[in-house]
Formats: sequence, structure tokens, C-alpha cells
Amino acid sequence: MTAEAPDDARKRHAEVSELVEEARWRYYVLDDPTVSDAQFDQWFRELLELEENDPTLRTPDSPTQKVGAPPSGDFAKVQHVARMESLDNAFNEADMAAWSARAERLAEGDAGPYLCELKIDGLAIALVYRDGKLERGATRGDGRTGDDVTPNVRTIQGVPHRLQGDDVPSLVEVRGEVYIPVADFAKLNEQLGAEGKPLFANPRNAAAGTLRQKDPRITAQRPLRMIVHGIGVWEGAEEPKAQSDVYDRLRAFGLPVSDLYRVVAGLAEVNAFIEHYRVHRHDPAYEIDGVVVKVDNFRTQRELGSTSRAPRWAIAYKYPPEEVNTKLLDIHVGVGRTGRVTPFAVMEPIVVAGSTVERATLHNAAVVKAKGVLIGDTVVLRKAGDVIPEIVGPVLALRDGSEREFVMPTHCPACGTALAYEKEGDADLRCPNAQHCPAQLRERVFFAARRNALDIGGLGYVAATALTQPVAGQEPVLRTEADLFDLTLDKLIPIRSIVRDQDTGAPKIDEKTGEPKVVSLFSNANGEPSMAALSLREQLEAAKDKELWRVLVALSIRHVGPPTARVLASALRSIDAVMNASVEELAAIKDIGPNMAATIKEWFEVGWHREIVERWRAAGVRMEDDEPAQATGPKTLEGLTLVVTGTLEGYTRDSAALEIESRGGKVAGSVSKKTAFVVVGENAGSKYDKAVSLGVPILDEQGFGVLLEQGPEAAAGVAVEPEP
Repeated sequence: MTAEAPDDARKRHAEVSELVEEARWRYYVLDDPTVSDAQFDQWFRELLELEENDPTLRTPDSPTQKVGAPPSGDFAKVQHVARMESLDNAFNEADMAAWSARAERLAEGDAGPYLCELKIDGLAIALVYRDGKLERGATRGDGRTGDDVTPNVRTIQGVPHRLQGDDVPSLVEVRGEVYIPVADFAKLNEQLGAEGKPLFANPRNAAAGTLRQKDPRITAQRPLRMIVHGIGVWEGAEEPKAQSDVYDRLRAFGLPVSDLYRVVAGLAEVNAFIEHYRVHRHDPAYEIDGVVVKVDNFRTQRELGSTSRAPRWAIAYKYPPEEVNTKLLDIHVGVGRTGRVTPFAVMEPIVVAGSTVERATLHNAAVVKAKGVLIGDTVVLRKAGDVIPEIVGPVLALRDGSEREFVMPTHCPACGTALAYEKEGDADLRCPNAQHCPAQLRERVFFAARRNALDIGGLGYVAATALTQPVAGQEPVLRTEADLFDLTLDKLIPIRSIVRDQDTGAPKIDEKTGEPKVVSLFSNANGEPSMAALSLREQLEAAKDKELWRVLVALSIRHVGPPTARVLASALRSIDAVMNASVEELAAIKDIGPNMAATIKEWFEVGWHREIVERWRAAGVRMEDDEPAQATGPKTLEGLTLVVTGTLEGYTRDSAALEIESRGGKVAGSVSKKTAFVVVGENAGSKYDKAVSLGVPILDEQGFGVLLEQGPEAAAGVAVEPEP
């Protein structure tokens, strides 16, 4: 007889079981989850581990032996004609290898071929057709009893009320997922927001909440869809021999079946399919959270059988979560280069999509209000592909009344100036104190030193902060950018400054003292110039001889980035010509136009702006080009538009853009049919997917090198073939 589990293990098992049961009830019944999928999976794996260590804990009441959750009390209860099971999960190749080995052992041979399909993040549903007519639609519930939602199912686009064909079974139960397409979900939330109604946290919740509407007329107004992925009962007609055969038959009956599945021979091809959709996770019109792998042959499925809750012939491979829950500790504001004041969320650090996140932008006060988040909320955090972290919304069920509303400041947190909208109708508040606001100055100095401006590597964010915002009691050595080239070692050595977050400008805290971190960047322990100080001085001297277009970028003229700066420098050749040109003369330059021309003219009419130019000139900064900025080197990419996405080993995004622009090409931020090439690195994300869907040639880093050295014809020959 097995010994009883120790008290601490039994106590922990009971605690986690209660958490899992509560989470299931909120997820499956209330459609109002309060924990993320990642947290639920962690709890469930802990239960499995506890029960593996001591089987006495594996009782029929354990959550590991159950499916879903009991039906809600809002609909009639119906018994499923066959039990709806759940799926065991895999999280890595080792888990998949263990599942495959177990299946082959039980099948006493090769369990393949396998059918691989996408795991839709939707609501499980079972439809019963009797003599070809839709008789009933029911949610999974606890696997044996579900909610009768037939009137609502009848409103779902693509679900036939009667099956087609002469070989329709007299009784067939099909299983699938109800979902809302991602694009339609965004429109639905936009509509709900306009009506002043609560927003859905994600498409899965929207689909579940819509299907459980008591009024089918509301359901009919929402964009529900369904994909069928299996059968529970098949009577009165010749039964197919394999899962893939079923899909062919169901499609012929008029049922919605996905085309995004593949039958493969073995585990290597299974892993390749999984990896493909890990990269192309956002290709489908619906959200997915993994891949389902099934033994294709029905006879082998029957041989393998099921556990108390899941089939042994199928498994769900789950991708790392892109949505997690965390605590919103506070909302601060940051001041940008142009004076824009942006709220950002400060959260309990959490890992999402492979990286630790503790801050996320909230854009402006209107966005904070639209999302409905309060300080102190538990919030849903998303990070999809290469997209920056985004707060989706609050978990309303976890509010306890201690939360408080965010109030947008009326004055700049850096200089105290009253905030204002630049013009009527603007969404963003700005600090109008452009000349003296230390936060704006820091951002402009940092911007001027970037690789696609003056390329001063020693003037990074920490150094820019030190020069413009030293510790209390010290005067900043940079009062405007005009002081930049007058920096001497004597001025640099005494500076001490607080280390700040590059994304938000918030002080970084020393874990030992609990106080903001303070550094002496430009001096060593003996009070002598540090290597950082010496390097900065050398790089400032080198920057004086940079091309005119780089100087124009470094001045932070609104809308004048590298492409526009190159055009201006090529056309006018000197800073004086740019300053003295009329709006009409500027607008006549190709790619400038009247609005940008007016902005450029206005910038040079400001006294302290012109002082920057004159002080830099006096310090020796070159203010004219000997030849047009775009005249050097062959223009092998003239007229071509490229997109760069992901992380390249040999280039930053800026340096890659410079290489393209120096050859006459343009760099765009989004992919279209007019895009000549998309250059992809690691974690390329949705832009890669868009290129595949549009048939735009794709270049890896090696192919990018061919493009730069040999031109577009040679690059076309080495373009990457998208994985099937």
C-alpha cells in the first residue's frame, strides 16, 4: 500500500486545487478570468508534479482528473452524446518526444502519421446533426454536461443549419472552436467603447461572452465564427478511417474546416510545423496559443485510448504566453524630445513573450480613460511579436475598492511649466518650455548623438542625463545644445547624476539602499578623467567633420529625419542656404512640400535655435558639403522601398536604414505591395508575415549584404523562400 502524502504536500495540493477550480469556473463559466493562462498552467503542472510524487493525491476529485468546469446556471443543461475530453499539454521538444514515445509504446509500433493543426484560442462547442439537420449546440461544460446555446449557434456565420450531400450520417456530433477574428475584435471593442460599454480583454473572452448572450439577436450582431476540428459520434454512414479523412468529409458537408493543418510522417516534421507557427503565430485571422498534434489513424487512436480526462492520441503544444496578468503599481509621465508628455505604467516586473517587462506606455490621458485602468488594478499585459508592451485592460473581478484614478498632471514634471495642447484637437499635452525644460534637452541631446545623426557613441542616455540633469546642487553643463561642442574635461569631471530608464526617464533604484542610483560617469576614484570622459571628447572632435545632413538631423527640427535631411543637404549644400531659403523655395525641393517647408522655416526663425547653429559653427562644426549629400556612391537602390524588421547581428535598425538611403533607397515602417524587399532578422514578427502574404521578396542578413554590394537583381536570386 502507498503511504499517505506528507501533511505539507497534502496541504499544498488542496491550496492549488482550490486555485485551479476557481480559475476554471471564472474562465469557462463566467467568461471573466482573473489569472493568466501562464499562471493557470503553472498551477496545473504543480498539481501533476505533486501527484506524480505521491499518487494518493490523485483522487477523482482532483482537478487533474476533470475537464472544463460545471455548466453555468443561465442555460438549460444537456448531456453530450459522447464525453468531451480535454488535452494534455507540452511546452518543449522534450515533452513532445516523451508523448510520441509513449504513443509508440502503447501502439506497439509507429503511431504516425500525425495530423498537426492550430490550437485556436476560442470556446469549445459541440454541434449535433440528426438526419443532416442542426439539432443542438452545447458548450463543453464539464465534458459530460454543457449549456444548451442552440439559438445562438444558429446565428454564427458559416455554421450550416442543414448538411449537404448524399452521404451525411444519420447522427453526427462535431466539435470545434467558436472565435472572433482579430480584426473584427478590434472593431467590436471600438464600438463598445463608443457606446460607453465595458471592453472585452481579448478575442476569446469576446467570443465566450457573445455565445452566452441570452438574447440571440445580440449574438447575431457580433462576428462569431467557428472551425470544426473533430467528431464525437458518427452513425448511419461509413466512418472515415483517419482524422484527415474526416476533415475532407466535413468540408463536403458544408461545415467550416481549417485549411491550416498538415499530415506528417514523424516527430521531426511535427516539430517543424510547431516552429513554423511559432514564427508565424499572427498569420491566421484568429488568435492561436499553440498547435494540436493528433495521431491521424482512427484505429491507432482507439488502441491508445484515453486517461480520465484526455486522449493519449493527442496533445496540445502551447507557445509561451503573449498575455499575462500583473499589478499596475502606478502611472507616471515622461517628457519627450518634442515636449510631448506621455503617461506610462509602472508594474510589478513580469516575464511576457520571453522578456521581463515592468513599464509600458499608455500614450495619452484619453487612452488611459479608454482602457479603463486604475492605479492598483491587476491588468492584462500583452507583448505580441516585436511589438512594445501594451496594457490591454483591467481585470475588473479583482478590484477591491483601493484602486484610484490616474489624473494627468497640469504642469511639466521636469520643469514645472503649465502643459498645453499645441493646437486645437490634439490628443497629446506638451510642455511648451522647449528651450529650458531639462527633460526635453536630455532627449534632444541623446537624439543628436544617435548613429543616424552625429554618431557620438560616448553620448548615450546615461551621459545625456548627466550633462543635462545632474544631482541636486550641481548646475547642468549643457543648458541648450549650443553648449555641446564647448565641453571640456574640467566641466565633465565633477558631474554626478541619477541613472534613469531610457524608455521613461524614471529614476532607477538601488536595490541595497532603496534610493535612486547615482553615478560619477566622467571621473574615476582619484578624481581624474574617466575613459568615458576621454572618449566623449575624442568623439565630439570627430563629429565636427560630419556631413551636413547629419548636422540637420542633430538639430531636432520637427519631421526632419535622415531621408529629409539628405534631400535638403543635397539640394542646398549649406546650413546658411537652408536657413535663408523661403518657404516657397523649400517646398519646391523634391519630397519636401509646403507643410514641412513651413516647419523648417519656423524652426530657424527661433532665436535660440539659430544660436545653436552659430555656436556649433564657432566651435568648428562643418556647416556645408563639398558635394551633394547623395552624390557619393552608386544609387543601386534608387526608387526602391525596403522594410527592415527584427534584430540583425551586423546592423542596428538605424545603420541598416543609412546603408539603404545612401544608395538611393527609402525605408518604410510597414509592408505593402510596393515594397521591393523586406530585410528580416531574429524575432521578425508581423512584418515578415505580411511580406509572405503579399509575396514580397524576403532577405536575411546575408541576402541584405548581397543587396548592398551587388544590387537588387543579385539579391532577388538569394531571396529567402518562406517556410510552408
